[in-house]
Amino acid sequence: MSLIVVGVDGSEASKRALSWAIEEGRLRQAKVRAVHAWQYPVSDAWAGVPVNIYDVLEESAKAQLAAIVAEAGADAEGVEQVVVLGAAAPGLLDASRDADLLVVGSRGLGGFKGLLIGSVSQQCVHHAPCPVVVIPHAGDADS
Repeated sequence: MSLIVVGVDGSEASKRALSWAIEEGRLRQAKVRAVHAWQYPVSDAWAGVPVNIYDVLEESAKAQLAAIVAEAGADAEGVEQVVVLGAAAPGLLDASRDADLLVVGSRGLGGFKGLLIGSVSQQCVHHAPCPVVVIPHAGDADS
């Protein structure tokens, strides 16, 4: 196994997925690629905002990903960090085209916390070009 892609959105489930992917990468001597997707905010209020605000938003997404990877500890030093513009599922599917494994959390930052698996995880399971590991939410492990 040479490449593990992991989806990171800042949720606790994605942080668990990142930790799992890092450990799996260490065990299998595989490269780990952390992918964070972001989208332009949708609002009429953005009409008068300078164009460079989008550069600021992209830099913010990169900083968020870097902070999450740093939080994962010293083992995360070799993690490749990729920020993609667009919806999470298509971004992860595209980033995993050359991967041997895709790792996602069972639920991210979406509003339906009662679901066993979130929409992004479900799309990845059904459409990924490689095997997918879904890391359960911490509370789900006891169920």
